[in-house]
Amino acid sequence: MIKKIFVTLVLSLFLISNTYSKESFYDEAKKLFDKEKYEESKFLFQRDIVFNPKEAGSYLYLAKIFKIEENSKEEEKNLITTLLLDPKNEEAIYLLMDIEIERSNFAKVKDLKQNFEKVCSKLCPKISSINEKLKNFDTKNES
Repeated sequence: MIKKIFVTLVLSLFLISNTYSKESFYDEAKKLFDKEKYEESKFLFQRDIVFNPKEAGSYLYLAKIFKIEENSKEEEKNLITTLLLDPKNEEAIYLLMDIEIERSNFAKVKDLKQNFEKVCSKLCPKISSINEKLKNFDTKNES
């Protein structure tokens, strides 16, 4: 009986500590990101993904870190994963539009922009900057 209680107690403590550590990776990584400690935050976001593979926020922040590191392949990969997990993530859509504008892939930008307009709540004013970038590109091509 005592052995059974001990095993139950140990398992309960393990689950509690494991749950706490899972939740704290994202929060701690975000704090480090906000302090511009990108390498440290990248490690914690990656660790969060190991425990929470469906945490779209970790992929989004990894994309932002890869953008800072100028690693566009990893940035895009993480933005796509963010959108697979959270198709209405307006920030990921916006960042992906930026990538596609740089590639001059205007058909993709148009599709993303339509989706962005449907889901935007916080970043709606960014539509004007996308329109401006598209307009500036068209002006450059006309000259």
